[in-house]
Parts: sequence; structure tokens; C-alpha cells
Amino acid sequence: MTLRAVVRGVGHYLPERVVPNSEFEKLVDTTDEWIRSRSGIERRHFAAEGEMTSDLACKAAEAALKDAGMSIDEIDAIVVATSTPDLTFPSVATMVQGRLGMTKGFAFDVQAVCAGFVFALSNANALIVSGQAKRALVIGAETFSRLMDWTDRGTCVLFGDGAGALVLEAVEGKGDISDRGILTTDLNSDGRYRDLLYVDGGTSTGTTGHLRMEGKEVFRHAVEKLAETAHASLDKLGLSGDDVDWIVPHQANIRIIESTAKRMKVPMERVVVTVQDHGNTSAASIPLAMSVGHARGQIKTGDLLVAEAIGGGLAWGSVVLRW
Repeated sequence: MTLRAVVRGVGHYLPERVVPNSEFEKLVDTTDEWIRSRSGIERRHFAAEGEMTSDLACKAAEAALKDAGMSIDEIDAIVVATSTPDLTFPSVATMVQGRLGMTKGFAFDVQAVCAGFVFALSNANALIVSGQAKRALVIGAETFSRLMDWTDRGTCVLFGDGAGALVLEAVEGKGDISDRGILTTDLNSDGRYRDLLYVDGGTSTGTTGHLRMEGKEVFRHAVEKLAETAHASLDKLGLSGDDVDWIVPHQANIRIIESTAKRMKVPMERVVVTVQDHGNTSAASIPLAMSVGHARGQIKTGDLLVAEAIGGGLAWGSVVLRW
């Protein structure tokens, strides 16, 4: 018997406020054309005043549970990927647990910035295949608008807020690549590159801080490392880009997405792209894209997906799953 963590439901939530590129023309020296040409982003969503990461996470979770046809009482574990928690502690996951009325099991956060959802999926998969949980709710939720330096045109135009969620359930599989569910994962990090992408606040400063990024260096590492981790996951299964139905990448920059797809020899027609509408929502971007791709009718039962992401740390990784 081989236990697999199979996707039973998916959902997402976006704040009501839509912010087009034109709004940034009033803040910094930029234009709609400049932002589109360098990132592919056209608009993003910003959380309302008083709307917290946990609020977004709860709404995405509720949508995923509804899609799965399950109640919160059937969930054993909640794993939330976020770098923008409401408070230093308790975790967003326990806030979601309390708000949704889950009185058993356990909940915790994972922090790997933009790679957070890949790390969260890997952790949830390990809990399921080891028998510690039968059903898990895995959420990526962020309010990155609250980390922006509104005078830095290189970063403030790139990020948005949102949340996405998956419901995973333990299912017996045959133990081969035809199984539904998570088939393999690949996780990596290298702390030597911590200064390429970070927030200059925390307990060391007593402030929330702002996001700082060396854009050109992050771009170079992203293109190289995203293709490498995707190939590493596929190689474990004896698969190649030709076998992939959909790449669901971290939605940071259309040029990174296109370059990674090219290195994997997967045409853009088989890549789920939402960056134009959401911007970079960090750990929320992959589950958001999965939910939107499923709603569009792109992602269907039995499809083979590769999800890959890179974030501050640097931390990066990939997941291969059959929907």
C-alpha cells in the first residue's frame, strides 16, 4: 500500500480593492507600460484597512472546503504558508483553526517566503503519508502590501495580497506515477544569498520593516534554480517536461515564468499564468493559480502538474502532483 496526499478541493480569495498599474504613476517614477514590459503585471489586489492575513486565509479555506464537500470537523491538520502573519505569534494557522471552529488536530505556519506553499505542501504530504493526519488544509496567504516601501519603484509595483488553499486527503495508491496526489517533492535553500531578498525589520529593529530586493540577482537565481528543482522532481519519477500537463509556477514575473518554461521545454500554452491579475502574492501565488486554473477549466482530474517557487533565504523547491 502506498498512501498519497490527493487534492480533494481548492479555493482562493482576493481582497476587493483592485489596484491598476496607473495608480503607481502618482507615487513613483513609473508607467503602466514600464511595469507591464518588465513584469507582465497589469493589476493586483490590496487588503482593506483592518483586513488581516488570517481573514484572507479563512476565506480561501472555506472555499476549498466547500469545493471538497467537507466540513472543518473532517480536517486533522492546518498548514499555513505566510511571511506576513497578523502577529509575531500565535500562528496564522491557529487563528484559522479557531475561526473555523476546528477543535481537534493541530495547526502551524511555515515561513519560506515565496517558496512557502511548496514547503507547506511538502510538510502536509509528509504528515499524510506518515499517518499523522488523514486530511490536511494547506493554505498560502499574504498581505505583502504592508511590507512595501512606496518610494522604491523596483519593488512596490510588483506585489499584491491574496490567499489560496488546498484540501488534501490520504488515499491508497498503486505506488506508481499513475496515482493521483503528490508524487514527489524537492526542497532547497542557501543562506549565503540572504541579502538578495529580505525585509529590514523584525525583533532586531522593533519595526515591521520593508521589503528589499536585488532584482537582477534574484532574477538570475530564479531562472536557474526553478528549472533545476523542477527537473530534479521529474527525474525522481523518470519523467520529463513532455509528460507535464501544466506548470503552475510562482507568479513573480512573466519573464521568469517564460524562461523557466523554455528550460523545461514546456510551451507556454501549458503554463498557468495569473501574474497579470494578481502580481506577486508570495506564498499565496501557487494555490491562487491552481484555484484559478481549475476554475478556468485548465486543470482537470488526472492532469500532471509541476509547481515550483523561489523566495527569500534563498529558498526554493518544487512539487509534482497528479490532480
